[in-house]
Amino acid sequence: MYTAALITKKFLMNNSTYQLDDSALTLPISQSARITAQQFANQQPNSEKAEQVRLNTLAVWVVNDYLEMMDIPTNLQASDCWNPIMRLCGDVADLEVPSIGRLECRPVHRHQQICSIPPETWEERVGYLVVQFDESLQEARLLGFIPSVKNERLPLAQLQPLEAFIDHLAQLRQSVASPLVNLSQWFAGIFETGWQTVESLWNVPELRPTYAFRSVDTLELNALNRPESITKRAKLIDLGIQILNQPVILIVKISPEKDQQTSIHLQLHATGNHIYLPAGVHLTVLDSSGTVFLDAQSRKLDNYIQLQFRGEPREQFSVKIAINDTSITEYFRI
Repeated sequence: MYTAALITKKFLMNNSTYQLDDSALTLPISQSARITAQQFANQQPNSEKAEQVRLNTLAVWVVNDYLEMMDIPTNLQASDCWNPIMRLCGDVADLEVPSIGRLECRPVHRHQQICSIPPETWEERVGYLVVQFDESLQEARLLGFIPSVKNERLPLAQLQPLEAFIDHLAQLRQSVASPLVNLSQWFAGIFETGWQTVESLWNVPELRPTYAFRSVDTLELNALNRPESITKRAKLIDLGIQILNQPVILIVKISPEKDQQTSIHLQLHATGNHIYLPAGVHLTVLDSSGTVFLDAQSRKLDNYIQLQFRGEPREQFSVKIAINDTSITEYFRI
């Protein structure tokens, strides 16, 4: 008999909320920033456009200063908002972060509760930061961020704290270095390097668990009534000395649902002569912003642990396997 932890949950999360005053960061606005913003504003055809460009420029400058403080490289000159034509034709306040992408830096006034997000900025952005200004334009408050938007009105109460923003950038940087697994292509028989059939891995004597199933078919869940529609692949995960040089196997099984969602089932198995996973191994699902969505932890007598959830088309998530301070993360798109 083998044991397992199963958690089933729909893969939908609301952004966590927090009190804006708890983590907002106040930064001075330099004279250079105000001079540059005024120069850009003077190039505009009317006062309304001039004010828009002035605040957009200051918002980008403040975020740029913040990222420099955090030793995160930026490329201000490559941003659209530094291009005279783009400033004139659009409402953009972007900041290029090399190897990661463009951040949108949106200004708000002190008493606003809603931030306007122009539709032209909904694509090709890796996150949105909101910067609050008062009438003096001597200092600004960096209120927080949100990883993505789907409409023009963003309530400030939906913002996540700056600590989550830094974690979000770290996740993005790591995902750039790691290949993104496209699960929708699995249904067409297209698989990324490193993802093998379960049979091919367990046919290796050193990897096949001592509790090995008589048939791989016993892996199928009774809850899935259409086994012919299940697509599954496995990958060897090696956390090194943290688990006594004994790798584990991550199995990912997917099946289509009637509502255009995809059912996703994850299993993490012990290998070789290890009957059980080491206690304290975590199998964690994180959403696109890096927030923990599901987590299972192995106990002393777990041969494997597992998680199950459902996701929307094009939704992104990551799966982290960790023990103590060592972890490996795989990135997926549905």
